[in-house]
Amino acid sequence: MSRLPAIDPANYTAEQKTVADAITAGPRGEVRGPFVPLMYNAKAADAVQRMGSFLRFDGTLDGRLREMAIIMVGRVWTAQYEWFAHAKIAADEGLAQDVIDAIANRERPAFKNKDEEIVYNFVTELHETRKVSDATFDATRDLLGEAGVVELIVVCGHYSVVSMVLNTFQIEVPGGGKPLPE
Repeated sequence: MSRLPAIDPANYTAEQKTVADAITAGPRGEVRGPFVPLMYNAKAADAVQRMGSFLRFDGTLDGRLREMAIIMVGRVWTAQYEWFAHAKIAADEGLAQDVIDAIANRERPAFKNKDEEIVYNFVTELHETRKVSDATFDATRDLLGEAGVVELIVVCGHYSVVSMVLNTFQIEVPGGGKPLPE
């Protein structure tokens, strides 16, 4: 059970209603997941939803690479809801199931695609060492360009925030499942 119950839309402030309208009018379709507790701070909810919308729907990263980075961050945090929401999207974007399964099990995937391996190395190194080596940076810049590297870092940061919100407020996967092993 979430630590903060969903706010009844009939009780939204004008600011909360504006944010909820922006969320429901977009591809998300409803206030769910991290937005349930975020609605207690409408400005934060708006900032998070706008950044997430940009990254998922208007960003430049290939969807397969973006979603791999998202599930990697979700795995770092063992954010069950994040994994539930994005592992399917990753598969839909073309990330191989064996790569998804390896990430879920905290194993290094056997990559068939070099671009996935480069992004995996970058995201892993960033989270494990809190920086990246020159070799990892150069390989990622060669693949994505400078703007793409910036976007990849922002994906990691944004989905870390989302994972922290999900875990702190104990947002459950619909049906109460736990798709990730602890």
